[in-house]
Amino acid sequence: MASTSPGPLALTLPAPTSANPRPEDLPVKSATIQMASPSPAVATTAPTSVTPRPEDCAVKPAFVQTASTFQQLSTLKPAATQMASSLPAVSTTAPTSVTPSPEDCACKPSPVQTASMFQQLPTLKPAATQMAGDRSLANVVAHEISHSWTGNLVTNRTWEHFWLNEGHTVFVERKIAGRMHGEQTRQFAALGGWKDLYNSVQTFGETNLLTNLVPRLDGVDPDDAFSSVPYEKGFTLLYYLEELVGGPEKFEPFLRKYIETFKYKCLDTEEWKAFLLDYFKKEVSEGLFDKVDWKAWLHTPGMPPIKPSYDITLADVCSALCQRWSQATPDNLDQFSPQDLEGMSPGQKTEFLAQLLLKPPLSIQHIEKMDQVYGMSANNNSEIKFRWLRLGIRAEWEGAVDPALTFVTIQGRMKFVRPLYRDLFGFEKAREKTLTTFKQNRPFMHSTTASLVAKDLKVQ
Repeated sequence: MASTSPGPLALTLPAPTSANPRPEDLPVKSATIQMASPSPAVATTAPTSVTPRPEDCAVKPAFVQTASTFQQLSTLKPAATQMASSLPAVSTTAPTSVTPSPEDCACKPSPVQTASMFQQLPTLKPAATQMAGDRSLANVVAHEISHSWTGNLVTNRTWEHFWLNEGHTVFVERKIAGRMHGEQTRQFAALGGWKDLYNSVQTFGETNLLTNLVPRLDGVDPDDAFSSVPYEKGFTLLYYLEELVGGPEKFEPFLRKYIETFKYKCLDTEEWKAFLLDYFKKEVSEGLFDKVDWKAWLHTPGMPPIKPSYDITLADVCSALCQRWSQATPDNLDQFSPQDLEGMSPGQKTEFLAQLLLKPPLSIQHIEKMDQVYGMSANNNSEIKFRWLRLGIRAEWEGAVDPALTFVTIQGRMKFVRPLYRDLFGFEKAREKTLTTFKQNRPFMHSTTASLVAKDLKVQ
């Protein structure tokens, strides 16, 4: 059953000091320079001198720059204020610097080194993939600001409990979307996240222990475990628990108390679970939590044991158009026209393409017709472009190869780069060019992304 969002709680919002990126969002190392450029300086009460962690320096702007970008997204401000009011006020006397671990210091160059490196690539123009020109990808901004509480203020103890950072952050991010655009939008985003989770599980394999919400990483490089699993499986668990205890009016106060209790601390999943059950001790005594299969949720690979009943209203039009394209024969393609997409939001267009990716590959005739009537190749929304290019490559349409190689070169978000490189490598006619492109650009990619793509392409 779809839940409804309650009104905001009247609380004071602390000034965050930084925001952590999603692993799959890590951009090319020049992002510090690229991201700062579109945003004029704005007045802010945030600290004026914050020493970031070295691993953050090359992947995102300082908080003041992020705040500037966020203030430009005027439609986000009221919703962000509402959502922030549901989070606890904390002291702003937190340390202004963080001493990094030695292994963090050696993995990425400083911004100055990064700028020097990119001078060697004068034709490369890094792209800010969350800037679509229509504010449709502002959820990335909401996600990173949410990390100021879930990830920075409260942090997972080890990489095995990474979902405590990311699952909670996706949960808050979608709360903001719900406050901005209505509950159906939050539900629609959750449906898209379920597909992302399914794709990750299929890539790893349904029995791969790295698809556990709490994986065992003994002898495993944590980089190898990066996927949408901690994000989307974590979100799904939190969404399920919110529905179980009676909706947002019961669960959001728990989230506030959780952050207040563990602020400036690290914790693991067992500590989180113990706090949850203690907070809801009345419901526990009534047997409400007896139905929760903790082993299946936390320590079993594959998809979650329960799929919530999300509201599919906004997805219906996407599903209908997907069915038309997947069932159309090559001699029946004249039925499609630009009017098919009228009234569809960027998110719905993305969902339409995402659903097609779950179907058998389309023919080249289908792809060329879709490009003719919808102008997909000219669309610069990164989420739409990413799925469109994947559809073309799966159809073995050579017209998608060069645009895909350009896309994986001008930006470096792992969520885009890794699947596209895998698809290109699987397309025999594109394989040699793909390997050449990767080898030429590998020194300028984020180290984690470069390492995992190298494994996918079987490159030493």
